[in-house]
Amino acid sequence: MSGTFPASPVASSASISSQQNTIVSTTTSGRRQARQIDGQRFRMTISFPPMTRAEFAPINAFIMKQRSQLESFTYSPPTVSTTLGLATGVIRNDGIVSAGATTCTIDGMANSTTGVFKAGDYFRFTGQTKVYMIVADVSSNGSGSGTLTFEPPLRTAVADNTILIYSSVDFTLGLVADVQEFNIGTENLFQYQLDVIEVL
Repeated sequence: MSGTFPASPVASSASISSQQNTIVSTTTSGRRQARQIDGQRFRMTISFPPMTRAEFAPINAFIMKQRSQLESFTYSPPTVSTTLGLATGVIRNDGIVSAGATTCTIDGMANSTTGVFKAGDYFRFTGQTKVYMIVADVSSNGSGSGTLTFEPPLRTAVADNTILIYSSVDFTLGLVADVQEFNIGTENLFQYQLDVIEVL
């Protein structure tokens, strides 16, 4: 791990995709069989607006520190690293959550609140680097509890009362390729795009 990606300048866009390995076979009669392999990862293409040399230099130096694909780093993508829902405060899972689970009970939410989390929000459990996506809206009951449904299946078991990180969610990433390049335009502005993938 070689640190946190520079916070400035802010990326102009971040394209996020889900990479999940699936084996699919189709017979001549059209019958389809599919099987999934563990190891879903989020992949991003991060684009920056034209930058001066002074603005680009910290980013360029940070990328050099990665030694191509050797190191990993944390990055909170713009916009999607915060929740669409109304979540506030410290929210924890209620009970041990086993590896492979896609639901768990959470508590610590405001009582009787609709839309604490929204489908499409990202989060991770404290102590683990894997980021998950919430796939169904979460509302709380009169005790501030509710059911969290997420994908992909949980990679590693989570202990009772583990805090959920749902604001400024940081992804642990690595470079996709060994060759990194940037362009310098006629106005001496630097153009840069970065391809990264989640490191598990």
